[in-house]
Amino acid sequence: MKRIAFLILLLFLSLLLFAEKQPENNNTSNELFLQMSSLPEAKLGYIKRFEFPFLQGENPLTENNNIGLALSAEISPISINSLAEVVWTPIAFFQLAAGGRIGSGWNINLFGGDIYGIGINESGDAGKAEINGSAFDGLLWKTQLGAAIQFDFAAIVPGDWNHVIGRSYHEINYKGYTRAASGEAWYFEADEGENCNGFNYYGNFILGYQMPLFVNFVGLLAEMDLFLYDTPGRKNWGDDLIRWTFSGIVNFSVTKQFDISLLAQFRTCRKFIESNWEDLHYQNRTLDTSKSLGLEFYRVAAALTFKW
Repeated sequence: MKRIAFLILLLFLSLLLFAEKQPENNNTSNELFLQMSSLPEAKLGYIKRFEFPFLQGENPLTENNNIGLALSAEISPISINSLAEVVWTPIAFFQLAAGGRIGSGWNINLFGGDIYGIGINESGDAGKAEINGSAFDGLLWKTQLGAAIQFDFAAIVPGDWNHVIGRSYHEINYKGYTRAASGEAWYFEADEGENCNGFNYYGNFILGYQMPLFVNFVGLLAEMDLFLYDTPGRKNWGDDLIRWTFSGIVNFSVTKQFDISLLAQFRTCRKFIESNWEDLHYQNRTLDTSKSLGLEFYRVAAALTFKW
């Protein structure tokens, strides 16, 4: 456990030191962010961004072609992570992205309730969920490969008030927990504990309007994710269903360097036959096929970002 904790801390500090030692120029930027929500969660992070011109042309579609690199370090009350992502823009409306994350976590008790940053989600007595994990007992990691199509109406009709923004991003990723065996479910950063080692699909769609005002962006975001791995009997508890999250976004430009984003989020929820389904391990629940999905309020979230 101590070795894993030391490794994660070393990676975390290495990213910060690497970013700090890089010479400042027009192709680099820094971000410090704080994320909070109406749930008992928060995250503090730092991002160092690099941009390298690549295969630039002389027409509007290729004049800004580049490769971007983002190195990140983040910490929450139950986790610590180091991240890296490379984004290639070969043409103005298309991007390719690849990246990964490595980290670990621990579990805490807050206001009488347990919050899990790491651990195996087991089926225990009477089919109830039980946590099996301790601080830094394994590595939580992820790799991803994705692509995005995007547009800005102002690129066709220039003007400060013509920025109607659209973007659609889709990725295939692999997530793992080094302590989990094949088919074992695990927790990550206080989620539902329904992850298994394997491939997943994630996609999002965003439509918004950017304005030269204090309230400089409003938009709608739809996100979806789907487990691509096979678990025996997964249809019984709805493991094969797409999980949707819908967000309304408002961004405030407080200064040129400081932004505040507010999100109100709703998500789909599965309907189960059992009256005590919340107490059961998720694989012991039975999906109500007559009304398998509903929509519920998820959270209100805020992100504070300082850039320089």
